[in-house]
Amino acid sequence: MTTSPQGRPSGRARVTVIVAFAVYLALLTWVVLWKLEVPWIGEAAGLARPIKLVPFAPSGDAGASAPVELLINLVLFVPFGLFIGALAPTWSWWKAGVAALGASLLLETVQHLISTGSFDTTDLVVNTAGALVGWAVFVAVRRSAGERTADVMTRICVIVCALALTAVVAFVVSPLHYGPQRDVVVERPNPGR
Repeated sequence: MTTSPQGRPSGRARVTVIVAFAVYLALLTWVVLWKLEVPWIGEAAGLARPIKLVPFAPSGDAGASAPVELLINLVLFVPFGLFIGALAPTWSWWKAGVAALGASLLLETVQHLISTGSFDTTDLVVNTAGALVGWAVFVAVRRSAGERTADVMTRICVIVCALALTAVVAFVVSPLHYGPQRDVVVERPNPGR
């Protein structure tokens, strides 16, 4: 495997990391927007909806995020930091954080606009923190692997992508469903007829 002078994978290895990152981003989008359910758009799309601006606290009709939800969001974004480290190893931690914040902001905005979820600043903070954890893992790998960093990161990124795909397939074929219940009209018999 060849490595560029900046420690990035070159040639085929770089393409492999880019493809793995694209697969991860597609899965991340599916998880965040539709909770691994069939993609749909809410009936209230485009209407004004509450936005939770104060992180980690309940506001309006929205309660504080559950600890398990925070942990899931953190873990979902760790690979983002790993991929940024593999593809842009010369970036500083704050550039990786800004990239993660931008991706999270985009996902939060889209889910709000298509009414599949609400905009929550807690998610922005936790998602960015998760990506920074991934970035810290990249930095640890870079310190220990030295010149082999690109090779090691390429393998890590492929393994992360394979694990994500496996987890998604396992979840999709299982009887579990995480997505919110959508608007369902149930007709009840009218006793007066």
